[in-house]
Amino acid sequence: MEEIYGNIQKLSEEIVHECAARGYKISTAESCTGGMIAAAVTAISGSSAVIELGICSYSNRIKNEVLGVSEETLREFTEYSLPCAEEMAKGAVTVSGANFAVSTSGVAGPTGGTEENPVGTVYIAVFGKSVSESKRFEFENNGRNHIRAAATEKALEMLLRIIKSKGES
Repeated sequence: MEEIYGNIQKLSEEIVHECAARGYKISTAESCTGGMIAAAVTAISGSSAVIELGICSYSNRIKNEVLGVSEETLREFTEYSLPCAEEMAKGAVTVSGANFAVSTSGVAGPTGGTEENPVGTVYIAVFGKSVSESKRFEFENNGRNHIRAAATEKALEMLLRIIKSKGES
């Protein structure tokens, strides 16, 4: 776990640096990570020039009413799906006006897993006005804290890659 937390800090520092240099703003829409991404970024000095909004959207009501995840998506695919994570990230950009947003939704456990989405399944999406990426991850079930930290690390990696690769949003 020490290695993951160290990497989270390094990724957060690099995100703040890259966004500040490019004049980018970011936002988060987090379910299973419960604000860990926003907390990691805001732990870095200078983050106030970069982070626009962090939403902990644990409930489907907030996913729908605040982030604009459609009821159809929640009904057809559930909150544990790529379409939900994608709509969460897009909604965070819409609500905040940020250049990019990252979202997470999944099953951190120890309960709540299903055959389709076992404990450790996390959907992560990054959305920018001209780019998006989403992916399903299945993290090893080494406990709730490990899954949340591993998801935070992957979300930051995806966000940084998009920021560095785009140059515009």
